[in-house]
Amino acid sequence: MNARRIVDLVPHAVLILGVLIFAFPIYMTLIGSTWDAATIARGNLPLTPGGEAAFNYDAAWNEGRGERVTGTPVNIMMVNSLIMALTIAVGKIAISILSAYAVAFFRFPGRMLFFWMIFVTLMLPVEVRIIPTYKVVADLGLIDTYAGLTIPLIASATATLLFRQFFLTIPDELVEAAKIDGAGPVRFFFDVLLPLSRTNIAALFVILFIYGWNQYLWPLLITTSHDMQTLVIGITRMIGNGESATDWNLIMATTVMALLPPVAVVVLMQRWFVRGLVDSEK
Repeated sequence: MNARRIVDLVPHAVLILGVLIFAFPIYMTLIGSTWDAATIARGNLPLTPGGEAAFNYDAAWNEGRGERVTGTPVNIMMVNSLIMALTIAVGKIAISILSAYAVAFFRFPGRMLFFWMIFVTLMLPVEVRIIPTYKVVADLGLIDTYAGLTIPLIASATATLLFRQFFLTIPDELVEAAKIDGAGPVRFFFDVLLPLSRTNIAALFVILFIYGWNQYLWPLLITTSHDMQTLVIGITRMIGNGESATDWNLIMATTVMALLPPVAVVVLMQRWFVRGLVDSEK
């Protein structure tokens, strides 16, 4: 094997090693979900699947209750997480693409001022404005509601900026041609801009869905009842005060099920996601 061949193999070896390092905890979680709590608590978890998978997944999905800890069933938390993630993703895209369309194609007083006001909010993440946001939501009576979970997180300056930058690349000739054909602003938006933006929308949907699915701090503050818990919150509340007070088998089964929706979204939309990020012509 010549030196050039060895040099070419080094990046592949590094990538394979990185994949193994990141995949091993997931593999151990999957294996742990097939064993009983006593085996995991003893610290001698095998590297091969056990025989308790059906019991663990059924208990986690339908009851959320083990020998030591009582939690919320996964089927309830899964619905809450899906509603939250889908609402945030769709809402962010809808609001961002409309605001970017207004800033990019319409001329009105204060247009750039409004754009920079949106852009400045990138410096104010949820953690910075968490107290006034919580106060507003509480005063509106939105605690323990889907509206309270999603509405404060819907607006997205990042998505607005990305859509605006894409819209600025659209040739003026295309805009003029649409006007000559009699297309008004609404028709131009739906018949021209939306088809051209489909890969951008797909890429942003994947990112924003995972963003909404992984939310922790805001659902932790805004939900107080078991019926409104999301999967991320539910998993943390299933962990007891010590090894003897934790049903790790149910936690790992819940974690595996929590991985499935975002993984499915990435796998199903992978082609569109990559095209939306790397294609120069959408």
